[in-house]
Amino acid sequence: MSTDANKKQFWKRNAAKVPGSIQHVYGAQHPPFDPLLHANLIKAGNKPPPATPGKPKKATTFQEFESITSDAWDVGDDDDELLAMAAQNLNIEVVMETANKVIENHSKQQERQRQDDTAELEQRQEDTLEECVEDEEEDEEEEEDRIGEGDVTSPEVLFGSHSSPYTDGRLVKSHSEAPIGSPKDAAGEHAALHRQRSLPHRPPVIPLVARMADQNTSGTPAMTEREASRLDKFKQLLAGPNTDLEELRKLSWSGIPRQVRPITWKLLSGYLPANAERRDSVLQRKRQEYFGFIQQYYDSRNDEHHQDTYRQIHIDIPRMNPECLVLQPKVTEIFERILFIWAIRHPASGYVQGINDLVTPFFVVYVFEYIEEEVENFDVSSLQEEALRNIEADSFWCMSKLLDGIQDNYTFAQPGIQRKVKALEELVSRIDESVHRHMHHYEVEYLQFAFRWMNNLLMRELPLRCTIRLWDTYQAEPEGFSHFHLYVCAAFLVRWRKEILEERDFQGLMILLQNLPTMHWGNEEVSVLLAEAYRLKFAFADAPNHYKR
Repeated sequence: MSTDANKKQFWKRNAAKVPGSIQHVYGAQHPPFDPLLHANLIKAGNKPPPATPGKPKKATTFQEFESITSDAWDVGDDDDELLAMAAQNLNIEVVMETANKVIENHSKQQERQRQDDTAELEQRQEDTLEECVEDEEEDEEEEEDRIGEGDVTSPEVLFGSHSSPYTDGRLVKSHSEAPIGSPKDAAGEHAALHRQRSLPHRPPVIPLVARMADQNTSGTPAMTEREASRLDKFKQLLAGPNTDLEELRKLSWSGIPRQVRPITWKLLSGYLPANAERRDSVLQRKRQEYFGFIQQYYDSRNDEHHQDTYRQIHIDIPRMNPECLVLQPKVTEIFERILFIWAIRHPASGYVQGINDLVTPFFVVYVFEYIEEEVENFDVSSLQEEALRNIEADSFWCMSKLLDGIQDNYTFAQPGIQRKVKALEELVSRIDESVHRHMHHYEVEYLQFAFRWMNNLLMRELPLRCTIRLWDTYQAEPEGFSHFHLYVCAAFLVRWRKEILEERDFQGLMILLQNLPTMHWGNEEVSVLLAEAYRLKFAFADAPNHYKR
């Protein structure tokens, strides 16, 4: 009996930390989809919330502990059981019959709609042709009347007023140039248009990188006088024998024009010297040094002590954005070399998920040194080999300069990120207590969403064009990536204040914070975000006690 009593007391004393308990793991990626978890969330959503959230009952005896943790090490069984249950509940014949009926009804409806559209289109074409003939006859009669009355017009003017496709400097297509296809072709085009309209609404495509310094969500506007003036200021500043880096930072804070962004980033990151005469020699030396590392280290990627690093890099690259760019084999090969060489030369941290995203802005910006069109549809392999080598080496060195300032984000246990997330929590509690209390009430921890904001520098939350605009300011701001980024994250969180306060449960808040609607953001939104971040920095950076309770 004494032995049993001792066992019971032993499990009581150690009930606070139970071996085998499931702990959350935070990382750069979204958590994996768990069918059982989502099923439970759906079921829970239909039930009224409990009056007071209670904590789970702790195990007080070994028997209770054993019953709680009996399935802690059963991996993969839940998914199999779920699929088996689904298979038992579904009758394949009924499913197939129902699906066939839906498809048949949809096809009939589409056919009826297509016939109606064809008839309507034919009628419109007939009406248009009749109107065109009537208009031409009326014009000829009026012209004959004018000639008969003595109003003689020169042949050049007559030709220009009647058949010239140019009017007031604009190209105008005349009726005779309009292609008139057969009713069958026109009906096919109209049906295709109808099918396109029946799909979910898709917003207009916005380029990944703005052509000019200013690009709003409405598209890429033409260069304004202000933009042209700013571009001239950049060119004058960069044309001097010794570039004034302090003046360049002031000018770059509000955004850098695309034409001069590559050289400006290289200067602000410290990759190139301010002296113009030394730049070519420095570029040549650094590029040769990088490819020397390739020859020295890259063949070791399949060695036993390096293969895990290379394998993780190879897995992470297809997950990056923009997908259309990194899925090109040539780009994948370049990114693998850059990341592997950096990991080998920085053993204190090695490769960590999240570093792979930081290559993309540099690579895209330096590609624009050699192309005019947008990068989304550009085949990188079509560039000359020398250009690709230059882009690769420049991207490596500039990424290395960036990571030198935030390497504690990626060392063991990532202490830099832990400190910044804690500072973000303290800052938000001071600048918007309602948001802070709301998230605390629904047990949302800042680490659960802000870890990725710090680890990826908001690259997963913003489109690439916005990230590049954001990095213009980070490059110009002292300690932009390591210090100013904290205030950008605080302003970014408070920007969604209304949406956050409308969510009334943990799941809704986490889904919102991990999928913020920034797809259509442009330079206007980023500029407002940066202005608010600068205001917060001005208020709190030199007075840390202001946001400490």
